[in-house]
Amino acid sequence: MSAAPSTLAEALRGVLAHATAARIDARLGPAQALDLAAPDWTHAGAALAQLGARLAGLWVDHGTQPWQGLALFARGGEYLLLRAALDAAAPALPTLSAHYPAAERIERGWHDLTGVRFDGLGDTRRWLRYGAWTECEFPLRATPAPGVRTPGDTAYPFTQVHGDAVHTVPVGPIHAGTIEPGHFRFATVGEQALQLEIRLGYVHRGVQVLAMGRDAAGLLRLAARVSGDSAVAHAWAAAMALERATGIEAAPRALALRGLLLERERVANHLGDAGAIANDVGFSFAHMQFSALRERWQRRSAELFGHRLLFDTLIVGGVRGDLAHAGSAALLADHRELRDALAPLTDIVLDHPSLDDRLIGTGVLRAEDARVLGCLGYVGRASGQDLDLRRDAPHAPYNTLAVRVPVYAQGDVAARLRVRLDEIQVSLELMDALLMRLPAGPVLTTWQPPAGGGAGLGVVEGWRGETLAWVRLDAAGRVVCYAPRDPSTCNWPALERLLPGNIIPDFPVCNKSVNGSYAGHDL
Repeated sequence: MSAAPSTLAEALRGVLAHATAARIDARLGPAQALDLAAPDWTHAGAALAQLGARLAGLWVDHGTQPWQGLALFARGGEYLLLRAALDAAAPALPTLSAHYPAAERIERGWHDLTGVRFDGLGDTRRWLRYGAWTECEFPLRATPAPGVRTPGDTAYPFTQVHGDAVHTVPVGPIHAGTIEPGHFRFATVGEQALQLEIRLGYVHRGVQVLAMGRDAAGLLRLAARVSGDSAVAHAWAAAMALERATGIEAAPRALALRGLLLERERVANHLGDAGAIANDVGFSFAHMQFSALRERWQRRSAELFGHRLLFDTLIVGGVRGDLAHAGSAALLADHRELRDALAPLTDIVLDHPSLDDRLIGTGVLRAEDARVLGCLGYVGRASGQDLDLRRDAPHAPYNTLAVRVPVYAQGDVAARLRVRLDEIQVSLELMDALLMRLPAGPVLTTWQPPAGGGAGLGVVEGWRGETLAWVRLDAAGRVVCYAPRDPSTCNWPALERLLPGNIIPDFPVCNKSVNGSYAGHDL
């Protein structure tokens, strides 16, 4: 009896007759690359779904000639990158949405950017619209016609729910709070939601176009601003892609400091979210307490690393500044103080009758829905998805650390809050370990553009979950393709699944418990 295929690539080669031999490409880090013909695209998707792989990312590499369609799949700590050359005259791929529902909006967005057709896609409504391009023009294929303005996208055809007692409730895109714009269209009977449809894209800034022509330093400044609360995660993913493109690795001390910065970003955001979740159900005491802790945390970041949100702390080949011994001692003391402050506060928010009443059983995301959608980070882990890149496919410095991964099965708002609180404790453990054995040595390795150009893939476990960056450079070291993927792309659809059956007044806390990035999704 022959042995079962040991990798996703080997399994696919047995299914697809036209796929070339799988090969390891060192520049792709943890991923094997498999080239195949475009007609095999959907067959590969079906086979990978049967093998239990999740869709981690999908994009069009418009820096190659001909263009390439790329899809990244993951199973445990294994990654497989599918690549298919596109026809220059009529670029098209079969849709993956029949096997991976979350692919639908991603494909719609890439069609609107590039004009690539995804055959078999059931929903062909425009997802992104641009005022400087006509209906038949695509930003990554043509420059806008002078003076042409496309009418505003004010008539998006939302799905209708009909019935004598059904009412439509539109919320947004402009909201009362200081948050980004997004439109939420509810179908309700009384206060109970029957359906939610989300319309995003209002903060689309053309990140892919803004990246084109930048050097490595300019790309990292842009990456840190893809989603402002994930500056380290996106910058590290882009830096990793650039470093893999040229075959260098940052020095051990620089990698340890990058890990420290990433965990600081995780703690700051989890503190903010924990307070905001409590505030959305009127428990302002917890909001004030968590906000004060987060403020002190961010002031220390500004003091030691130069920025409250850690913008521009990463550079290609390392980090911008070093950490003195006194700074390490101050951080270790901060960690002890935060643990002491969190202990009674955590007891209150996890065992308070008024909070339990609003959070337990609210906004339940079933484990199967989380799996099908490929949910990441605290959203996935609160619904039974035991995924964490820091443990499953660790890069330095995580390959020397033991990473605990909190996972719960309830899938409700309370579980998503509990995961955040647990992850703060995990991050404190990891940062203590990094600081107590911080390697000596330089914090910057010289980076040179790869001769003749090249491409690289970066994969980092940010505070929202797995964060990706694909970068292609030309022979001069300038960016010709930058395709980031924020975990919010995978998590936003979960909100549509978990809200029906809840009352409209619980929408704010359900939304906050997911807390998808509008900017990170819209790009």
